[in-house]
Amino acid sequence: MKHYSRATGLWLALALAASMALAQAPEGSIAFTVSMDQPNTHYLHVVMRCDGFHGDAQDFKLPVWTPGYYQIMDYARNVVNFRAEDGAGKPLAWEKTAKNDWRVRAAGAPSIVVSYDVYAFARSVADSYLDDTHAFISPTGVFMHLAGRIQHPAILTVKPYRGWERVSTGLDPVEGRANTFTAPDFDVLYDCPLLVGNQEIMRFEVQGVPHTIAMFNPGSFDRGKFVADLKRVVESAVSTIGEIPYKHYTFLCIGPGGGGLEHLDSAALTLNTASLNNPNGYRSWLSFVAHEYFHNYNVKRIRPIALGPFDYDKENYTNMLWVSEGISVYYQDLILVRAGLITREQYFDRVRAFISRYENASGHLFQSATQSSFDTWINFFSRSEHLANTTISYYDKGAALGLMLDYAIRHETRNKASLDDVMRALYRKYYKEAKRGFTDQEFREVCEATAGARLPEIFDVYAPTTKDIDYRKYFAYAGLDIDVESRDAATPWFGAITGEQGGSPVILRVEWDSPASHAGLSAQDEIVALDGGRVTARNINEMLNAKKPGNTVRVLVARRGEMREFEVTLGKRAERSFRITPMANPDPLQAEILNAVLRVQNLP
Repeated sequence: MKHYSRATGLWLALALAASMALAQAPEGSIAFTVSMDQPNTHYLHVVMRCDGFHGDAQDFKLPVWTPGYYQIMDYARNVVNFRAEDGAGKPLAWEKTAKNDWRVRAAGAPSIVVSYDVYAFARSVADSYLDDTHAFISPTGVFMHLAGRIQHPAILTVKPYRGWERVSTGLDPVEGRANTFTAPDFDVLYDCPLLVGNQEIMRFEVQGVPHTIAMFNPGSFDRGKFVADLKRVVESAVSTIGEIPYKHYTFLCIGPGGGGLEHLDSAALTLNTASLNNPNGYRSWLSFVAHEYFHNYNVKRIRPIALGPFDYDKENYTNMLWVSEGISVYYQDLILVRAGLITREQYFDRVRAFISRYENASGHLFQSATQSSFDTWINFFSRSEHLANTTISYYDKGAALGLMLDYAIRHETRNKASLDDVMRALYRKYYKEAKRGFTDQEFREVCEATAGARLPEIFDVYAPTTKDIDYRKYFAYAGLDIDVESRDAATPWFGAITGEQGGSPVILRVEWDSPASHAGLSAQDEIVALDGGRVTARNINEMLNAKKPGNTVRVLVARRGEMREFEVTLGKRAERSFRITPMANPDPLQAEILNAVLRVQNLP
């Protein structure tokens, strides 16, 4: 070992500290401006300025998908008018090297400015939309990144259309600069959609943390109750994990549609406000919001290792969406019943619904929860007649598996631990301490460590296979009976799902192993007559329901311009209700578990 004087040592320490600071400081700067001067054209205009980067060429890339929405979106198809120039305005040559990659010949220029337009006219939580009333910006489809520099910080300035006064987002604002926001890296930028316009703003706080509701075209409903109930949803969810992991949170209600998309500090939510004035619609809305909000824990922070950091160029596969999505379904209604927003009976009915959706569909014969998770990229958003018959939703089966895990852990520990403890342990161990996601095996290990016992039936059988589930066993742990008996439906089974085309019923799907399937009917057949009588889309079900199981029906169809007749022998559809009721005489542990699961919390 060499020895240095104190002065020399101090100089070396300072030099080392300076070099480390330089090494940590990001090279160059990236800033965006997005404007929308002609909203009737539905084009967003983006200017991206990159200063201080070196090299003969720079690749500008746009993601092909957005996290949480497991489908290849190919956002690059919406980009037009791409241009590149140096800081002095001199044009730079460029070429496309892949569907989502624009390579700019920088020739050593210290500044590169690229500009382009993005067509934004799709109503979806994963797409951007612009018209003369508002803009919704889904960042993955709008803002490019420099290849290999996902971790670089960025500044975003929004220039709203004239007369628009508000920009709502989960991004942190830059103090002193109007409508300007900062992101520490592109993972955060891509995770923060923006709603721009004159949306109504409502606010509340939980534990001193501000929460904003930004609602486009809200209509008439009870705002006081809406805000108070949403606050209780947040409080109930927070109490499950024990802390709030963000500085502020924004609910972006972007208007009518279907679906929502979770983010670290916000959620994008479609909303038909007329449904808020209907009790059932209102409870469904609260359940939907609870699901998306709980995702700020389960998937955004408590996540499978495949779900971050992301590869934005291709699919990111995981077997664990039954955990990320399915367990969030399980919690969404637990959050409501614990907040006192639904009754126990309403909760049981929601549990019955997700089990019966899965069990009474033929897909449960073909696809497991892990397979459904892995294949979501090719299955979930493509509901062909084939996939509707042969796939399941990891939302539904995952919710059932989450319930079973919770009840099994409580049973094994005599109600000293639960799935809540699993979620808290995952949050602490992997998100806060390891700062990463968990593997499939690590998730299992945490569950079994919490239970103090192995759980092979759930992890080796029910999650990865299609084997029938013993629901009675798991529901009994919580003193509940579940009706799993199969009963024939009151109406005869035809087995073809129809839609309307020109007033006539057209077969959308022939159910698996159904009378229509055995008779030879096919999707896309137009049904012309039953037993010689003309049918319409309105009366076909009435005519079929007037028959009895065992009756034979002559079905005349038009198939690719040819008239054909088939004889269908109507059958009986056997279904299970999965109705859930408390046992008449539960033992003390069973009663304790049920009360602990469905406890109404003393929220502030």
